Amino acid sequence: MAEVCSQLGVRPQTIYAYVSRGKLEVMPDPADTRRSLYRAEDVAGLAKRKQAGRKHETLATNTLFGAEPSIPTAISAFIRQRLVYRGQDAVAFAQTASLEAAAQWLWNAEHPVDFSSATRVSSPGRVAAFTTLATLAATGHSTHGRMTRVLHSECQALVGQLANAFGAQPGKQPLHLRFAQGWKQPAHVAEGLRTAMVLLVDHELTSSAFAARIAASTGASLPACLLSGLTTLSGPLHGDASGRVKALFNEVERLGEDQVIAHYLSTGLPLPGFGHHLYPDGDPRAAALLAQFEPPDVIARFIEKATQLTGLPPNIDVALAALVAHYRLPEDAAFGLFATARSIGLLAHSLEQLSVAQVIRPRGRYVGVMPEAG
Repeated sequence: MAEVCSQLGVRPQTIYAYVSRGKLEVMPDPADTRRSLYRAEDVAGLAKRKQAGRKHETLATNTLFGAEPSIPTAISAFIRQRLVYRGQDAVAFAQTASLEAAAQWLWNAEHPVDFSSATRVSSPGRVAAFTTLATLAATGHSTHGRMTRVLHSECQALVGQLANAFGAQPGKQPLHLRFAQGWKQPAHVAEGLRTAMVLLVDHELTSSAFAARIAASTGASLPACLLSGLTTLSGPLHGDASGRVKALFNEVERLGEDQVIAHYLSTGLPLPGFGHHLYPDGDPRAAALLAQFEPPDVIARFIEKATQLTGLPPNIDVALAALVAHYRLPEDAAFGLFATARSIGLLAHSLEQLSVAQVIRPRGRYVGVMPEAG
């Protein structure tokens, strides 16, 4: 008995329960009738099932915290340290594709996408964007029982309204041109905005994509799905990371690159925007965007020295913040560009989740105080 208890990691009462339920065969020991013998194959089988159960619990825990992907998707992926959109290299795609073309590709839409919008916003910015989405979410229709082409039409209207809320000029032109017009920028700046936004439309199963998919799995409206995703995106460890980089750039412009780098390295603080766990050899999106313009001199020197001293190349958050600094775009332009572009990916994930027809409902693993036995 003691040996079996030790092997299975259970108490004698559990062994008796296994025997009573027929899971463990027992017989008297011919050499000592006071002892019982247990079938070795049954003991081994129980041990194997217990170990599998522990592995399943560990996997279930880790699945939500980064160990294993858990949702199949055909939208985007990382292949040989390159981001691909439905099989197309994202960097190559961004060389010529408009945001409208990216949306048509990610949504698998049959017809060209049109983000034109006549909505005028008196005070564009983050507050206007989230207020607009919240209002639409409160009155939106469930995605259930509606044709895909109708949902595509609603998707493009949502992105158009969101862009206007962040400062794009109302009109019928491509979205990157409308942003340039809304921010009083010449046409050549629009090309940089186009590249940046196409590079940002999706990034596989991010926290915000997962949030949008959870909302979609419940049958929530498309504006509710998008709002779920964008509120998650707004965190400084996700889509608003460029805000941390902008604050870093402000320090660099005020104190100089050497003093700022020395402070961070001497205190062991990581430099925001450098390195990316998915791109050990460098974020190709950042390299592609930074190749299109020359950042201000002090920022360019800072990026070069920080990379040399840490060995960590700049990621897309640095490139986006540098773009905003170079063209002197509005204060919250980086998040506006990121949020508008990523809304396309979030809606793509929402649409894809609808085909699963199953509510995403993880289970909790209770680790709190147990109630007293009554």
